[in-house]
Amino acid sequence: MHCPFCGAETKVTNKRDSQGETRRRRECLKCKKRFTTYEKIEADIRVIKKDDTREAFDIEKIKKGILRACEKRPVSLEKIEQVVQNIEDKIKSSNKKEIKTQTIGEIIMKELKKLDKIAYIRFASVYREFKDVSDFKKEIKEL
Repeated sequence: MHCPFCGAETKVTNKRDSQGETRRRRECLKCKKRFTTYEKIEADIRVIKKDDTREAFDIEKIKKGILRACEKRPVSLEKIEQVVQNIEDKIKSSNKKEIKTQTIGEIIMKELKKLDKIAYIRFASVYREFKDVSDFKKEIKEL
């Protein structure tokens, strides 16, 4: 690995593995500056959509949906990041090569229900395609 500051070679001073990610602390052999790199394990998971098309699993899509559901809610970015990580871990630990969007949606809703009830209702209204107020009332009663 080359130093992002001067381009010289670097050495690893510390390494930690956690939740499918490796964190390495590095030091430049020339300028002595330190920096951190992260390596993430890529799992080749395909998502089966409602119309039976398939696409690569993208955790960023999930994160965007959760961020939108939590908009203007008292939920910290750290909590959202943790929820996203929990969802990704559950999906990857299933050891499936393909997963349906319905399954992903249910995992997301379980995590959101624990995090924030309003965010859960917001997400559910889009995910379950609520048609009118009665759908909202029904979901709120189930909470």
